[in-house]
Amino acid sequence: EVLVPVVSPLCGFTGPEWHLFVACKHHKKSGIGPSELNNMKALKEVKDVFAAIVFEAAYSLGKHIVDGHQDRDLPSLTPVLRWKKGEKIAAKNETWFEKNCLSEDCAADLRLHGKLLLSGRYISSHLALGGVRNVSLNLTISNAGDDAYDTNIYLNFSREVHYINFLQREEKGISCMLVELDFLKCSVGFPFMRAQTKYHLSVLFDTSRLSGENETLLFLVHARSANPEHDSTLHDNTLELSIPLVHEVDTTITGVVTPTSFVYGNSVDRSRFLQLDDMECSFQPLNFTFQVINNGPSRLPGSTVDIRIPNRLAGNGADMFHIIDTQVSESRGNCTWHKNPKPCTIPQDKESIFHTIFAFFTKSGRKVLDCDRPGRACLTISCSLSSQAKEEATSIDVQMLLNTEILQRDSSSVIQFVTRGHVQLDDRAVEVSTGLPEEISLVFEALHSQEPRGYVVGWIIAISLLVGILIFLLLAVLLWKMGFFRRHYREIIEAEKNRKDSDESWDWVQKSQ
Repeated sequence: EVLVPVVSPLCGFTGPEWHLFVACKHHKKSGIGPSELNNMKALKEVKDVFAAIVFEAAYSLGKHIVDGHQDRDLPSLTPVLRWKKGEKIAAKNETWFEKNCLSEDCAADLRLHGKLLLSGRYISSHLALGGVRNVSLNLTISNAGDDAYDTNIYLNFSREVHYINFLQREEKGISCMLVELDFLKCSVGFPFMRAQTKYHLSVLFDTSRLSGENETLLFLVHARSANPEHDSTLHDNTLELSIPLVHEVDTTITGVVTPTSFVYGNSVDRSRFLQLDDMECSFQPLNFTFQVINNGPSRLPGSTVDIRIPNRLAGNGADMFHIIDTQVSESRGNCTWHKNPKPCTIPQDKESIFHTIFAFFTKSGRKVLDCDRPGRACLTISCSLSSQAKEEATSIDVQMLLNTEILQRDSSSVIQFVTRGHVQLDDRAVEVSTGLPEEISLVFEALHSQEPRGYVVGWIIAISLLVGILIFLLLAVLLWKMGFFRRHYREIIEAEKNRKDSDESWDWVQKSQ
């Protein structure tokens, strides 16, 4: 009998080297059946044309069976295989793919170009967060070298954007697969991207969930194939497409003050005002409410509201306002201001009584205190607000007291206070104005009762009497100087009477004749 080794595949092609393992069995005839032929079809799925395909056949002897009964004293011989000690009992062969290249090293020359476009009607140098829903990466890849085997385009991007789909201009065998949330792989013309060919594709991403923590949206695009490529041509294999992220907002501020006017003066009951403990001053409570509204389209990352209130009647005068408390709705911010160390200040009367009386009679109609006017001392409240979503409003409540004792020293009958509030955006936000005001002015008035103090009334009466007496004496002296009191009234009256009697007697004589 002759031992014939028969090749039988045990497994297919696996890994980058594609080994074929076979075994020799002890048969009487040789051949390769249908199952072996099916395994040979694995060659069609080769993904590496540069490494060799390695065939290795391992063989060994099977069990030795002797036919018939033999009566021998010695056992039958057992066949053995000869091989070198330390080596594997196998036959190995390497098969290489034939090269069909223009260059010796089959080098490819991939060139990548692209542009980042905003969806819809947006044509801008930045991306408005919340306003732009999608972006598109229009990519063009070309090969100026030899046929590029297993060409792929790799895209790295932020996890805040989401891959939607890709579009290709023509059906040229492009396929994309999301490997990770921030990594996309697109296969181009598998298995080969032919020389002097060009592919166009557009990759769509959803940008509606961008938070804006990063200032720029960046896409890193890289093209690579299994072919070698010279270092001098690698510069156009990588592409960085970026666009600045901007918070486009349209902010406005509204406000109200209560009360809008109040009356002060000596005739006003002190119970209408507020008295603090251990203080003699009468305070008028005032409540301001400001509301900052973000009309979008983006989220407002933060803002600062400056509230300015005229705090002095004159440049060197005392501070009139005392802030009790400030509150931001839902604790979404905080306010700071300069605290008044002496909220109760009563100005001393250093002027003469005549000046006080003169000021009463010469009171002007209106005085306007406005922080926009030069030289005006103002109290500034600065409130830092946190982020606001689109169509969201944040309220600021300010409670303060006005010292009316200082107002009573002013000569105006009406004092008008103009309080201004202004919104200043965070550096990361851009204001897109639609006509809504970013500044507001609130006006409240302090009305004097126009009634003087008691001692002023007494002095007015006394001075009026004194002036009347002086005028009477002056007239008397003038009449005396003119001789009014030295005329002889009796002689004049008798002469006038005699003249009338003589006239009557003359008339009687004429009638008798």
